This record gives sequence, C-alpha cells and structure tokens, in this order.
Amino acid sequence: MPGTPDWDLLQSLHAVLEAGTFSAAARLRRLTQPTLGRHIDQLERQLGAPLFLRSPRGLQPTDLALALAPHLADMAAAAGAASRDAVGAADDAVGVVRVAASEVMGVEVLPPILARFRDLHPKIDVEIAVSNKVEDLSRRDADIAVRMARPTQNAIVAKKVGEVGFGFYATPGYVERHGLPQTLDELYAHTLIGFDRTPPPAKVDVDLGRPITRDIFALRTDSDAAQLALLRAGFGIGVCQHQIGRRAGLVQVVRGAFGFRLDIWICMHEALRSNPRMRLMFDHLAGDLAAYAAEAG
Repeated sequence: MPGTPDWDLLQSLHAVLEAGTFSAAARLRRLTQPTLGRHIDQLERQLGAPLFLRSPRGLQPTDLALALAPHLADMAAAAGAASRDAVGAADDAVGVVRVAASEVMGVEVLPPILARFRDLHPKIDVEIAVSNKVEDLSRRDADIAVRMARPTQNAIVAKKVGEVGFGFYATPGYVERHGLPQTLDELYAHTLIGFDRTPPPAKVDVDLGRPITRDIFALRTDSDAAQLALLRAGFGIGVCQHQIGRRAGLVQVVRGAFGFRLDIWICMHEALRSNPRMRLMFDHLAGDLAAYAAEAG
C-alpha cells in the first residue's frame, strides 16, 4: 500500500495546478524544471495514476489532480499561515501580515498607506495578494482583506470604513481631440474601455441605458489595472474611482448621468483579533482608508 505523499511533492503539484505549466511552476517553487518534473513523476508513481495529460491545448489536469486541487490549496494556505505565525511567535510586534486587495486598491490606493505602516512598524513585514479573486480568510489565504462589498463568510471581523464613487473619465488630451460627451447616447460614439470576458460583478450596479456587452468597448481587458493604465494613456474613456481620476488629472465625463458607489470593508478572521500585529495593520488600514474615502467629498 503506498505511503503518504511527501509535502514537497504535493507543493510541486499545487504549483503546477496554479501556474498551468511546468516551467512557470518551477519558477514559483524556485526549482529547475527537471526537478519539478521528477516531483510530478514520483507523485504519479506513488498515487498509481497520471496527474496531467499533454494535449495540443497544453497541460490538462486529470480528474485525480482536480480532485486534489482544493485540498492542496487548503494545505498551502495553512502552511503559509503557520510560517507567518511562527515568525512572530516570540514577539507579536515582529513578523508578517498578509493583506489581500483588489487590483486597483492594491496598486493605486494601498502603496502609500502600507509605506506609512512600515515607517511606524519597521519590524513587521507585509505580503500583499493583489487579485480581484476573493481570498478565503477562513483558511488564511490572507490575514486581512480590503474588500469592496460586505463579507459573507462566518467568523469574520469586518469594519466598513467608507465608500468610494466611480464615474467615466478621460484624459484632457482625449477630450481635446474627440470632444466631451454630455449624455450616455453621446458616450456610445466614443472610444470606450471595458471588460473582455468577465462582466462587472453583481455588486456593481451599472446602468448605461442599454445592455452592457463587450462589443461596446474598443479596448477589452478583464484587468482593472490595465483598464486604468489605458485610460491614463489616453486610449479612450473608462471607469475609475473619483479620487484616482482627480489625482491623475483626468476629466469626468457624463457627470450626473452615470456613477455608482462601493463600500470599503476591512476584514480578518476573528481568531486573529487578539494578535497585536494584526490589530496594528487592521486599525492602520481602517484609519487611512477612511481618510481616503472622505476625499470623495
């Protein structure tokens, strides 16, 4: 009867499932590709079944690999949390805090806030998971999350610190070249930046007076950070937070005809509420993001 697979081998399997290729997984694990390949071969021998099939579409995980995937994700999250907790075990003002945030919040809003935190607490290291995927705080994918909707998970400590408003914006150069649309009907005659395959989530209440399909956009990408970069480059008209638009010197268009607001929530698992370094980060984010939300006016 085969023994329990080594965690090192399982980490390599998790890396391949996350990265999609052996080469990318090897980079994630800081291994050579041949070493990672040997890990997968050894694991397949121990399990007695293949984990991946190679096809013209690339590497395809088998049903066995897909069945193992959620368990491996739980194990990886637990191992990461244990590593962060072990570093700060002797002194809770020392160690690591892992923060999760959406693309735009992580790239545009949090950097100066986290820089101020580092100045105040130089012995606490920060990891930031930047993704529009909602990290699972119950399994410690992250310690603290900045979310744009009320959390629904159980056993989560959450604090609403404010709201941010969104509108359509363009660069002054774009407006000078193409004019300033005043109505939604006029807006459709312009170059619009929007989603590719993933429509806005249900929490984003958007009404443009007609069905919102990918075909109305001249630039399509599901990366919010890329949309913002193209907006700043003058490619066309796109949606962004009012604070970001003002800071970037952008011009709001169809003001009064379009806009929506989202909450800002700071969240962490209730088991961490007595951990000093987690409380330091939670309270710092709450204070600075409340000040950021207040800029909306």
